[in-house]
Amino acid sequence: MRCVRVRERGTGWPWTIPALAQLDELPLAPGVTFLVGENGSGKSTLVEGIAVAAGFAPEGGSLQFGAQTREEAPPLGDALLLVRGARRPRDGFFLRAETFFNVVSAIDVYGAQDAYGGVSLHERSHGEGFLDLAVHRFRDGGLFVLDEPEAALSPQGLFSLLRRIHDLVESGSQFVIATHSPILLAYPGALIYELGEDGLVETAYEDTDHFQMTRAFLEAPGRFLGRLFD
Repeated sequence: MRCVRVRERGTGWPWTIPALAQLDELPLAPGVTFLVGENGSGKSTLVEGIAVAAGFAPEGGSLQFGAQTREEAPPLGDALLLVRGARRPRDGFFLRAETFFNVVSAIDVYGAQDAYGGVSLHERSHGEGFLDLAVHRFRDGGLFVLDEPEAALSPQGLFSLLRRIHDLVESGSQFVIATHSPILLAYPGALIYELGEDGLVETAYEDTDHFQMTRAFLEAPGRFLGRLFD
């Protein structure tokens, strides 16, 4: 995808979210694009809308099948237009941390465990399931939309995911990721948008609130916590 455009703007939620109210067109990196912001800033809503517009189920899954337990469709998906490049993705997956259980259940119902490491991901820990999915199901030349994948991963797991992302980007895959993780945000050459009252602002890694706050804490945990508790 080259960019995301708004083709039909509504009046209620989620258009009342400041970042989405100001969205007209969002250029995407050919490799990795990150969406960051505080809770409620609209990053998960936007990444869900992008995924639905790309043909994924709103709770996650592949282009062939996914999970949708809500009766109503997300309102943002139909309002977005994905402007594709010359090369169409050969595969893809939408991973959201909060509905991963539903997707794993759908995989078991379809009997598709062989494509995910040969065992039910319900038999793995949450983090192991995330990494198994990335290793066994994410394939070359795909579009992968991830919503807070760091939720179940240890720091070592995050580095493993970064390595897998890099291998896939090198083979022509594209990622759009909503995250709070300063580890993931460090991916070289990524395009980072910070969502807030000023809309979606392209931001350098070192200028994100996530990086600055984490660095301030790690440089002097005692002083940082002293100020916090005072």
